[in-house]
Amino acid sequence: MAQGTVQVTHTGTSRWRRRTGEYASLTAALEAAADGDILTVAPGTYRENLVVDRAVTLLGQEGAAGSVRIAPPEGVPLAVRASAQVQGLHIEGQDAAVPAVLVEDGTPELTGLRIVTRSAAGIEVRGGGRPTVRACTVDNPAGVGIAVVDGGGGIFEECEVIAAGQSGVAVRGGGRPRLDRCRVHHAAGAGLSVTGDHSSLEALGCEIYEINGSGVQIASRAAAVLTDCAVHRVTGNGVTLDTDAVLTLADCRVHDVPENAVDLRSRSVLTLTRSEVARFGRNGLSVWDPGTRVDAHRCEIHDGTGDYPAVWVSDGATAVLEGCRVHDVPDALCVLDRGSRADVVDSDLSQVRNIAVSVSGGATAELDDCRISGAGRGAWFRDHGSGGTLANCTIDAAQTGVIVTKGADPLIKRTTVTSPTEAGFYVSAGGRGTFQGCRVTGSEGYGFHIIDGCRSTLRKCRTERCARGGFEFAQAGADGEGAVVEECSSDESTQLGSPAAATAPPAPATQTAGLLGGVPSPRSTTPAAPEAAPEPAPETRPADTVLADLDALVGLASVKREVRALTDMIEVGRRRQEAGLKAASVRRHLVFTGSPGTGKTTVARLYGEILAALGVLDRGHLVEVSRVDLVGEHIGSTAIRTQEAFDRARGGVLFIDEAYALSPEDSGRDFGREAIDTLVKLMEDHREAVVVIVAGYTTEMERFLSVNPGVASRFSRTITFSDYEPDELLRIVEQQADEHEYRLGPGTGEALHKYFTALPKGPAFGNGRTARQTFEAMVERHAGRVAQLSAPGTEELTLLYPEDLPALP
Repeated sequence: MAQGTVQVTHTGTSRWRRRTGEYASLTAALEAAADGDILTVAPGTYRENLVVDRAVTLLGQEGAAGSVRIAPPEGVPLAVRASAQVQGLHIEGQDAAVPAVLVEDGTPELTGLRIVTRSAAGIEVRGGGRPTVRACTVDNPAGVGIAVVDGGGGIFEECEVIAAGQSGVAVRGGGRPRLDRCRVHHAAGAGLSVTGDHSSLEALGCEIYEINGSGVQIASRAAAVLTDCAVHRVTGNGVTLDTDAVLTLADCRVHDVPENAVDLRSRSVLTLTRSEVARFGRNGLSVWDPGTRVDAHRCEIHDGTGDYPAVWVSDGATAVLEGCRVHDVPDALCVLDRGSRADVVDSDLSQVRNIAVSVSGGATAELDDCRISGAGRGAWFRDHGSGGTLANCTIDAAQTGVIVTKGADPLIKRTTVTSPTEAGFYVSAGGRGTFQGCRVTGSEGYGFHIIDGCRSTLRKCRTERCARGGFEFAQAGADGEGAVVEECSSDESTQLGSPAAATAPPAPATQTAGLLGGVPSPRSTTPAAPEAAPEPAPETRPADTVLADLDALVGLASVKREVRALTDMIEVGRRRQEAGLKAASVRRHLVFTGSPGTGKTTVARLYGEILAALGVLDRGHLVEVSRVDLVGEHIGSTAIRTQEAFDRARGGVLFIDEAYALSPEDSGRDFGREAIDTLVKLMEDHREAVVVIVAGYTTEMERFLSVNPGVASRFSRTITFSDYEPDELLRIVEQQADEHEYRLGPGTGEALHKYFTALPKGPAFGNGRTARQTFEAMVERHAGRVAQLSAPGTEELTLLYPEDLPALP
């Protein structure tokens, strides 16, 4: 195609300037143009190196795509150094040492450029360049697709890197671009690469795929924020973070990755919110090294295709999972090495082929209000120094619920194991562990199986319907010590004392060569099967006792008044009926609103007990569900899930957390509405069978009730859970200290009060949970301080001082 002409339309008003002019070359036209002029380029091939250093508009004449070609034999085809507008050009570069398009200054607008080149970069922005690049494509199999370097920035909207011989998008030297609805694919390096101090990237609605390497790579103190982005079909890790990198992923999807979906190390920090990680060959989240940390909130990690844990935390790293789902994986969570820690709150670990939670090498795992189901083993604390806490957790349909071996010493509180095939809780090989208020029901083996003279402590634990027995203890160890059992009971015996007081222990069980190497096989002498007995009625505490527990909770004064008023109405109504009088109809269904960690689940559990004590409910147990438990993936499955949850709650309380998620603002074809409709009908058809409590943030619950009048009409009242005040948070810490046999030293109470007053109350603030985490951090810092003493006394071992407080976030 021959070179055409360039028409320049002058916009100036000076009389001596011509209004229009035609030039045989682009270079001549640019020299004649002034700020504001419009250059219209006729179709043709222009073998010139263009330098746009004035605020002109450079337009490719309308016609076939690529009709205006800028294709010099060497050098930079197009350099922009002013706030110009360039549209509709086809750029071809032949020089591998320079970029095809270079923006060095100004705020130009580049629209509809087609860059087919073999250059160092398809588009390079540097220095003071801040372009807006729209609907441009880059095909550069020799170098980088888009490079933003040396302090450059700009906005890239609906652009596409079709191919790149190196990284698709590379940011370094303090570059700060934003990508909006861009696509990057078929790159030979990372899809997005951000490196170096002060380098950062923001991406919104982007897709990175078909990458020969990592989809996203952040390193060397760089940072990035990705929102509503997808990373998939790469040959390396989906996301790689290294050396003080900082990344936020919100509403993103990382899937179909042969290596780690996300791999981070060397003090890197990842915040993961409402994101999905799926179909990964190694780890979903791989977290290494001291100072490295992952915070995952309301995320889903599922379908691991290899033989590796979904979440791997090691070498002193930290992972926090809150409101997450991990399912259909070989292992869910593996924490190993001293200093490594995982905090898992209000999360579901399900359909785990091997072990849901594995803790070893001196690591720590803290699980609070979590649900484990369909796992080979629920939680395994493996060796000396390994420990942590399981609190308010449920483990259903595992071979063994909790395993403690080789000197590990976790604290297990108020954890229920249902239907294990081997044992609810199993301790061997010198394992220890403290079990408080734990429960085992429906075990095909033992409830608690403590062997090898292990020094476990059991307090107020209970077993029901365990085929081989509720509690099985071996003989005491060589030093004459064994398990300590206090106020434990079984449906086989009303009260269980210390194992030493029991009858002679049974003969040692033979060992199997299974995963544990220590779970006993059935005894050689099988006892006669007992006659089938009806399921015992659950124990019901008097209403006054349960109300006393409610009163003992820290704070919640208005909540306590509301619950007492409601129970008083129910109690008086019952007495009026007994006296032959009419009783006012009291709707028992409730709405709980407030921030996380304000005690909504605890109050719901006590409310169920109170109603059972008053004879309103048969059992009073609590079944807690959320959207993921009720909403299916296809038509019809949601109604089945909702019916099953309602049936599990018969005679008790169905507690639906974050109920507003069933009715999102932009519902589209969402099946949440089906769950609501099913629930409303069940509440109407079975008015006396189940009490339903819906809970969530105050604003979201108001919206939920306003858009679902059928639901709103079923609830009698809304109870608001206010945030805890600093003095109430202090009381929670004091209770924690008393429970764990610590005391607050002089000035510590005042320091804690100031700490909670200054603590930011943002979205991450967890109220009571924050108080408990603060206490745990103090205990850790106390341990680091006291460990340096050669012979600490009782005071040194128990007193917490102001210097033990963690730093404010």
